[in-house]
Amino acid sequence: MGKWRYPADFLWGVSTSAFQIEGATRAGGRGRSIWDTFTGMPGKIAGGEHAEVAADHYHRYPEDIALMAELGVDAYRMSFAWPRIQPDGTGPPNPEGLDFYDRLLDAVCAAGISPVGTLYHWDTPQPVEDAGGWLARDTAARFAEYAAILGERFGDRVRMWIPLNEPMVMTIYGYAIGEYAPGKTLLLDAVPTAHHQLLAHGLAVRALRAAGATRVGTANNHSPVWPASGDEADLAAAAWLDALINRLFADPILLGRYPSELLEYLPERYAADLPIIAEPLDFYGVNYYEPQAVAAPAPGTPLPFELRPVTGYPMTTNDSPIVPDGLRELLVGLHLRYADALPPIHITENGCSFADEVGDDGGVHDRERIEFLEGHVRAVRAALEVGVDVRGYFVWSLLDNFEWSKGYAPRFGLVHVDYPTQRRTPKDSFHWYRKLIRGA
Repeated sequence: MGKWRYPADFLWGVSTSAFQIEGATRAGGRGRSIWDTFTGMPGKIAGGEHAEVAADHYHRYPEDIALMAELGVDAYRMSFAWPRIQPDGTGPPNPEGLDFYDRLLDAVCAAGISPVGTLYHWDTPQPVEDAGGWLARDTAARFAEYAAILGERFGDRVRMWIPLNEPMVMTIYGYAIGEYAPGKTLLLDAVPTAHHQLLAHGLAVRALRAAGATRVGTANNHSPVWPASGDEADLAAAAWLDALINRLFADPILLGRYPSELLEYLPERYAADLPIIAEPLDFYGVNYYEPQAVAAPAPGTPLPFELRPVTGYPMTTNDSPIVPDGLRELLVGLHLRYADALPPIHITENGCSFADEVGDDGGVHDRERIEFLEGHVRAVRAALEVGVDVRGYFVWSLLDNFEWSKGYAPRFGLVHVDYPTQRRTPKDSFHWYRKLIRGA
């Protein structure tokens, strides 16, 4: 994977999120988030697990930054915890929360690593949810205030900004089917939450730029959508699902319009917000894990599509099919669909979970993850070779962490975390990635 195949400024990085690794949910003046509430509900999290300690990054960040320095990454994509900055989601910031992120960012910069700051990775302050959450337009205004606080305090150190991580997941998993916090089951009545998140994104872009930010983007989850057959009904179902999980979040940002399939769920007044949502970006973040297969729905199904399993591929322990070429397909598809409207792309998340264990020799021999990463890095290279402008690749994740409703069983990290002792053990994939970065 020779250096000439990548742009000179190509970034190699790792990603994490605050709620999944920080722990210390009751420390430093942090308020409650919707995930603190959700993890306390019986039956919502596998094994009844919670994130009160997680990977204890709040206390152990110097060790974790030392691991990143050993890994040799150019950039670290982390997230700020909104309830740690504003415990109630509004008003003046919490000094202890600001101080924690000052220490963290200073240490990252001192290690020669560029911080990439995500403002929101699903941890809405509970009082904001109580006031309507993403169903309420006012949440976008609250988020803009929060963005201004971060931009003014940390803009001297954060190299790249991402307002929201994967708004699709919050809309579908959080509000439509209830698998994630806040646990609502509104089905297609959840679509307005997409608009309010997109409005929050646009307002945050403006707030960050007003604070002096020069590189602002996004991080949208994208999946190729595969129809079950060439039948007209299956093709129509695929177009509908593509609109829901891909174009609902990309079209407004890049084209300034919503996909036609979803207009009936979006009040006409939302059109006035599209110029804010479509604020020009400096990069477009793509999170990729798997393609989606879909067929026409059976009679009486409440949705205009029916998901089908993607068969014929190996699976991760998170039940995701491993399809590296899906990333190439996705990148080329975005390049063709959006053309000149698409800024340079960064792969802001890509990773996999396996049942990693520390062996008798003290190592973690995760050959399957190495094969996964190698396949996906090759897919990025294939996209580059046909003209897709990709500028970076971030592995999900640096550490094993709290994997939302599935608890701690899925292990995504390049570094194994023994949760009872919090001992960190770099896996074989860590050493593979270090070698790749050094030779790229």
